[in-house]
Amino acid sequence: MTLLIFFILGLIIGSFLNVIIYRLRLVDTILGRSNCPHCKSQIRWYDNIPLFSFILLGAKCRDCEGKISWQYPMVEFFTGLIFVMVGRYFFNFLDFYSLWETGFYLIIASLLIVLLVYDWQYMEVPILIFWIMLGVIIANLVFISFYEIRMGLDFKSLSIMYSLTGGFMAWLFFFCLVFFSKEKWMGWGDVYVGLIMGLILGWPSVLFGLLLAFTIGSIYSVGIILSKKGDMKSEVPFVPFLVIGTFLAIFITREFPFVLSYII
Repeated sequence: MTLLIFFILGLIIGSFLNVIIYRLRLVDTILGRSNCPHCKSQIRWYDNIPLFSFILLGAKCRDCEGKISWQYPMVEFFTGLIFVMVGRYFFNFLDFYSLWETGFYLIIASLLIVLLVYDWQYMEVPILIFWIMLGVIIANLVFISFYEIRMGLDFKSLSIMYSLTGGFMAWLFFFCLVFFSKEKWMGWGDVYVGLIMGLILGWPSVLFGLLLAFTIGSIYSVGIILSKKGDMKSEVPFVPFLVIGTFLAIFITREFPFVLSYII
């Protein structure tokens, strides 16, 4: 029942994330009712129910029958799935620290999904989302540090040390790729998201996340070449693979902690 609630919450948040992604590009306010991008008619509330409205409308606008992008239900479903995973691995109603941790990962997951979809569509990272994420991560690290100090941990054992190390190493890695290749291998957006990834996963989990990201990215690129939809010179957005690698690293290391022993 609890996981179902997380899934429904994820669907609702996913619908809101679609609005953010769309209006970020237009530099428009996220407030106000949604409109059809084709005929600009205001979307009725019963046509704005996550997943179900898309299916019932047959992927078309009720007024102009313009096609509704598959992005909308995919983002909603994927967000719901991620929320379920966060609820499974972090949520404990009787533990305040667990509630804080759950809230942090729900917020971070939502923002990561925005980065994934936005970069996939427009090949760029919205800097506003980066700064919001950085602020959320810093606030979380400060809270965790105070909590761990009260628990008696020494300075070297604090989570913030592992997060800062992971963030710096990931940032340095992508900075070098961008700087020495003169942006031919990677873009500056990858540097920003690499920093975020490192801060979230910490050291050495960030190594596992990067391994997953590059592996999945390579498989996708090979698929593009084999299907003749691109070649070796085709540009592929890498932030989506960093986001996927981050999600997988969070949940896999939570389920199988021994994985990290093979990385260190």
